[in-house]
Amino acid sequence: MLSSVPGNDSTSAIGIAMPPGSEELSRRERQIMDVIYRRGRATVQQVLEELEDPPSYSAVRALMRSLEEKGHLRHTSDGPRYVYLPTRSPQKARRSALSHLLETFFDNSVENAVAAMLDVKRGDLSDEDLARLMSVIEEARKKP
Repeated sequence: MLSSVPGNDSTSAIGIAMPPGSEELSRRERQIMDVIYRRGRATVQQVLEELEDPPSYSAVRALMRSLEEKGHLRHTSDGPRYVYLPTRSPQKARRSALSHLLETFFDNSVENAVAAMLDVKRGDLSDEDLARLMSVIEEARKKP
C-alpha cells in the first residue's frame, strides 16, 4: 500500500498502491510509478519527460533502479536501453489503491466514498452517467 512519508505530499496523481510489505515510497517514486502505470512501460527518458520539475536523468535512473530493487518495477532490454514495466497489473494496483482509499479516508464505507465522489462531480454527471451508476448499484444488489 501507499503510505505517506513525513514531509512528502501524500497524494499520488492516480493513487497506485504498491505490493504489500514493500517499503514506503517517496513522493518522487510515486510520481515515477504513476508515469509507468499511465504509459504501461517506459524508459528513463520517457519518465523524465513526464515528470513535473524533473531531477537529472541519472537521478531518475537511480530512482527507477531502486524501485526495481524494491519489487515495484522490472525491466526488459531494448537495444542499449532498459524499458521498465510495473510488476503488478493495473487492475490489481487499482483494486489495492481503492481499498487503501476506502480504509484511509472513508472508514471502509463504500457509501461514504460514493457520496463524496458524487459531491465532487455534482454538475459533471450526465443522465447517461447516472443511469450507468444506477445499473451498477442494481447489479450489486443482486449479488449475494
